[in-house]
Amino acid sequence: MSVTEAPDSVGSAAAQPAPATDRARAERRLGWYLAGPAFVVMLLVTAYPIAQAFYESLFKFRLTDPDAREFNWLNNYLVVLSDGVWWQAVGVTVLITVITVAIEAILGFALALVMHRALTTLRPILRTAILVPYAIITVVSAFAWFYAFDINSGFVNSWFGWLPGISENTNWFGEFGTSVTVIIASEIWKTTPFISLLLLAGLAQVPEELQEAAKVDGATWWQRMYKVTIPNMKAAIMVALLFRTLDAFRIFDNVFIMTQGANDTEVVSFLAYRQTISRLEIGLGSAVSVLLFLCVVLISFLFIKLFKVDLASARGER
Repeated sequence: MSVTEAPDSVGSAAAQPAPATDRARAERRLGWYLAGPAFVVMLLVTAYPIAQAFYESLFKFRLTDPDAREFNWLNNYLVVLSDGVWWQAVGVTVLITVITVAIEAILGFALALVMHRALTTLRPILRTAILVPYAIITVVSAFAWFYAFDINSGFVNSWFGWLPGISENTNWFGEFGTSVTVIIASEIWKTTPFISLLLLAGLAQVPEELQEAAKVDGATWWQRMYKVTIPNMKAAIMVALLFRTLDAFRIFDNVFIMTQGANDTEVVSFLAYRQTISRLEIGLGSAVSVLLFLCVVLISFLFIKLFKVDLASARGER
């Protein structure tokens, strides 16, 4: 009997997590001390608008007729979710988010590798040059891309008219496909440096000893990348993709400036703007904003569950 029970006891003991070390507990306390004040301030600043938006979403309220304010519980959410315009906006938003984040992750990782392997004297120059697009205000960047591709004032048609499908009469903002292409291209150009810098920080945390050991064992460049580099920068990858996905899902400026939601390019943020500012439907606009917030929370939850990053475990601690 005791012989059969021994493996179970050993297995259960091995399955128990190791106790937290003094260093891990101290770092956690220091993290709360440093981030606590900022967290409280952010909570106070953001909690009221979120609560106010949820409160307004429970009313049938048009700003041009304030006396007709009527409590209708969750009817605004039913109206939004049963409308095809909402699902069209969600589909366009997801399309832009997936394409931009995927391309930016590849380009950003490539740029991070170049900056990481560059000579010491060239690193500041490379980082400064790569950061230039990200330093430009989004509205200014969107206007620049709009005027570059505009059929009347743009130079893209005249410069690249030799490419198939492009001529002097190409109207980039005349249909869905070309409009979304320009929007995605402007997003990629603007925010790829953000991902590259975060991934560069992750590359700096990969121990060189592991890379050298993999070389000695005969691992190829791709094997070292897949088995050593990427696993050791998993936390940086999660942070970069999470932040960029949340930012891309809330895209507004480029759509507002380039298309105004025309050609079925309306995204969720622009839908909230149109309901609240253009149509003055405070109740419906607030409902759209709350649903957008819930989508962002869901994306964050899925990312954390998908990557399952434990920073303490990454350092070999608990």
